[in-house]
Amino acid sequence: MNRYMPITGHDCTIPSLLIDTQAPADVLYEAAAYRIRAVTQLLESFAARPNIPGDAVVLQELALICAIPLRDGCDVLDVLGRQLQAQPR
Repeated sequence: MNRYMPITGHDCTIPSLLIDTQAPADVLYEAAAYRIRAVTQLLESFAARPNIPGDAVVLQELALICAIPLRDGCDVLDVLGRQLQAQPR
C-alpha cells in the first residue's frame, strides 16, 4: 500500500486530499469518526424538523453535502481496515 492514498470523493488528475496510510490507528479512527458523526448530527437535525424543504435541488445539495464527509470517512476506515488486516495474528 502506498504511503499516501487519495480520497475517492475528489476525482482529479493530481490528487490534493490524501490519507496517510501509515498514520496510527487511533488517528485514522478519530478522523473517520469525526466525519461520520458530523453527517449523523446534520441528518438528525433535519429529521427532527417538521418542515423540510421538498425542492429537488435543495435535497440534491443536501445529499451531496452528506456524501462527501461520509465517503471520506469510509476511505479512512478502509485504510484502517487494511492496517488491521496486515497486523500479525
